[in-house]
Amino acid sequence: QVQLVDSGGDLVQSGGSLRLSCAASGFSLSHYTIAWFRQAPGKEREGISCITSSDSYTVDADSVKGRFTSSRDNGKNTVYLQRNSLKHEDPEIYYCAATNPMYYCSDDGTSVRDFDSWGQGTQVTVSS
Repeated sequence: QVQLVDSGGDLVQSGGSLRLSCAASGFSLSHYTIAWFRQAPGKEREGISCITSSDSYTVDADSVKGRFTSSRDNGKNTVYLQRNSLKHEDPEIYYCAATNPMYYCSDDGTSVRDFDSWGQGTQVTVSS
């Protein structure tokens, strides 16, 4: 079972930036396709960014395109979600998730059901 640890959540001001981290121990994240999801209270979990295992091809959801994106640092065995131009919204929990390396990120979207290993989540709050 792949075990992931999300971190980096914080209270930040609108317009600011924040980088979230997804780390693992005992195995290499480079062998998995990784996605980021977010969930606000009372809402469904939404896939917002995906980065493939094979070539680090990245797909970002239209709702965050140009502001959020994923990257890998294989030396640190960590995947990041860089979030820029943050908007004041309800507090959200961000999750990273892993799936098999054959999964290739698609412009059709990133679905919860395609990922089977999850981090515990990290909360982000953007103040106005």
